[in-house]
Amino acid sequence: MLKDKIISLIGAGNMGSALLNGLVQSKTARPENIICTDIRESQLDQLRQEVGVRTMTDNLVAVRDADIVIYAVKPQILPAVLQQTAEALDLDKVVISIAAGVSLAAIESKLEKKLRLVRVMPNICASVGMGASAIAAGKHVKEGDIELVKEIFDSVGTSIFIGENVLMDAITGLSGSGPAYIFLIIDAMADAGVKMGLYRGDALALSAQTVLGAAKMLLETGEHPGLLKDQVTSPGGTAIAGLHTLEKGGLRTTIINAVEAATLRSKELGRIIDENFINSKE
Repeated sequence: MLKDKIISLIGAGNMGSALLNGLVQSKTARPENIICTDIRESQLDQLRQEVGVRTMTDNLVAVRDADIVIYAVKPQILPAVLQQTAEALDLDKVVISIAAGVSLAAIESKLEKKLRLVRVMPNICASVGMGASAIAAGKHVKEGDIELVKEIFDSVGTSIFIGENVLMDAITGLSGSGPAYIFLIIDAMADAGVKMGLYRGDALALSAQTVLGAAKMLLETGEHPGLLKDQVTSPGGTAIAGLHTLEKGGLRTTIINAVEAATLRSKELGRIIDENFINSKE
């Protein structure tokens, strides 16, 4: 379904490049059907040579020729880019924004036109094909649009559709910021290994692989994490001694508090971003 669509990717930064590579390497889209724009011609030259996509610096031309437009630019740049390309945007195109913190309502208010708008919150793990993305739809999307968007973001990991746009802040607090929490946990586990006599490199490799393996086991078995936890904990054994210490230290509560704090901060920043976005000069 997606292979027959022309996709214009506006912005070839870290997330844009990750999406581009995912689409091509997974054969979800044909390189010749992807148009990529960026202000850095050196970046475009590299992408054209390595990936085989079409590249240009003219955003308006790229948008005009597309069936699907993905705005992969920073929030502070998005207003100018949207205004630059607004005349080419219409209900014939699926318009996707991955600009952090910019609501669909703000985009609609800025452009003052009906569009098949979709907002996606990916995370940094998309750069290694293991991203977690949440998709929210505007009121003018058509049947099949969300399936197209899911196909795009499933090429760099896993995506889910959420029915309520207001949940995007919770998504930001959980999966958007989540990799930082896991990096901290892996680092702490590695430090513990070093304290117990392991070499730093060995401890870090074992910690990272343990987290990866546990996540993969959870996803592939579909079992509740509590049940999998019980499979590791034998009576009077080492795992239950470690778990008791984690519970005593309040790990569960601390993680819940961290997600809550990140969600509230996302809401606060979102209000500021939306206000600046709507009031920005053309």
